Amino acid sequence: MSDVDPGHATAAARGAAELDLDDAAAGLLRSRLPAVAEETVRAIVAEVPGYANALARPIGANIQGAVQLALGGFLSLASRPLAGDPATPLAPALDGAYALGRGEARSGRSMFALLAAYRVGARVAWRGLSATAVEAGLSPQTLSKFAELVFAYIDELSAASVAGHTDELATTGRVRERYLQQLGHGLLRGDPVDHLAALADRANWDPPGSLTVVVLPSSHVRAALGLLDQRSLRPEEELPDLDEDDAGSDLAVLLVPDADGPARAALLRTLRGQDAVVGPGRPWTSVRESYLRVLRARRLRVTAVGGAPVDTEQHLASLVVGADPAALADLRRQVLAPFADLRPATAERLVETLREWLLHQGRRDDVAAALHVHPQTVRYRMGHVRELFGERLDDSEVVLALTVALALP
Repeated sequence: MSDVDPGHATAAARGAAELDLDDAAAGLLRSRLPAVAEETVRAIVAEVPGYANALARPIGANIQGAVQLALGGFLSLASRPLAGDPATPLAPALDGAYALGRGEARSGRSMFALLAAYRVGARVAWRGLSATAVEAGLSPQTLSKFAELVFAYIDELSAASVAGHTDELATTGRVRERYLQQLGHGLLRGDPVDHLAALADRANWDPPGSLTVVVLPSSHVRAALGLLDQRSLRPEEELPDLDEDDAGSDLAVLLVPDADGPARAALLRTLRGQDAVVGPGRPWTSVRESYLRVLRARRLRVTAVGGAPVDTEQHLASLVVGADPAALADLRRQVLAPFADLRPATAERLVETLREWLLHQGRRDDVAAALHVHPQTVRYRMGHVRELFGERLDDSEVVLALTVALALP
């Protein structure tokens, strides 16, 4: 019996301290350990779907090693009650269980299969060990404590594996998130393709056929991400190319995979009510084009109605015309020069009428309806415009320049 205070030991260590296992029984158990380990491995491979056919794969050696280490650790604990640190006999087995949990996480497996393996292993190992313990002549009381020790030990191994699995996910998750952030920023900057491909590989991110940029308030990101492809990227902090207004606002950028073509309608429905602006789909390494398109739409104050997101594909003419604001201003001054000497109010009415006349291809009734005036008013105003422009209104190049100059209100 151990002189360790059971109150300061783990459940398994306390169980070992209370166990009266003589050298003969320990020797018999040790001699049967390889057979018990072999039977335990076979049962795990047969009964746990995640480890089916494992013996033919590299993981098979991991399972065999883990079972042998666990059983060896148990027997050391059971046959050598503690005189010092309660964790000493447990340490190698617990370290092995912790490493096993980390390995499962690195392999992309959840803890479900490993915990199932512990349950199966405990049942099969107990069956073999208990039969040997009875053969060794253990008393019913000692056998009962032996059973308690088996299951307390398995619980501690399971807890160590869960801790290893959790720690590995936390570590690899942080590293992967760092690479995903670098990838997202590289995509928005338009970094070289080989650099982007390397980042995608490091982040274990499977490149999609296309990416679509969505810009929306940060407060709406959580709701949106819950409905979008899990591969969606969200670059954060120091977003490139923002103007002063956007740089000071609480904006988020999402890069959504494979949301072009027929899938675009579903993306727009998903973003309804999220105050989003949606760029065009582009090959994933060219998504900067989609990003810049969205930023232009925001600068032009393109809007949608009824809670729908702004679909930049529905505002291409406005985006083209507004691509160079300085050039557009120069063009307006140039083509609207005939109005320069009029009173501002008169010039404004005539420019408004000319714009609707161009947009409605001279259909007087449609122009009047758009301006909420009588058709005769349209006739009078356009007569004045013709006086100012003369034959230039019959010149297709002049009409084109006027149409472009007046395309935006």
